[in-house]
Amino acid sequence: MRITFPRTEPEYRGSNLTVGFDAQVDGRSIDCAISAEALEDHFGAASLSSTDLLDAFNHHRAEIENTARNLLHQVDTKQLLLHSGHFRFGLNGRSDCV
Repeated sequence: MRITFPRTEPEYRGSNLTVGFDAQVDGRSIDCAISAEALEDHFGAASLSSTDLLDAFNHHRAEIENTARNLLHQVDTKQLLLHSGHFRFGLNGRSDCV
């Protein structure tokens, strides 16, 4: 399975307080997002403002994408939403987790 993350700009989604980003799984587009709660709890977002959420996402993009990659290896989906628990319970692929 080939999973890549195009270098597109992340998208603040105020309607559901997430930051969206793109993934490609074997050439298929997957809509990914991370919750504001996860960005606050694990990546230091100072508030729910678009600026703070996007800043936290951009500073921790590699870790967020790594967690998304690990989940995409486990599930076949068209959309993926990362919550705080995905990071709390070690789904980021670090050797000291899971």
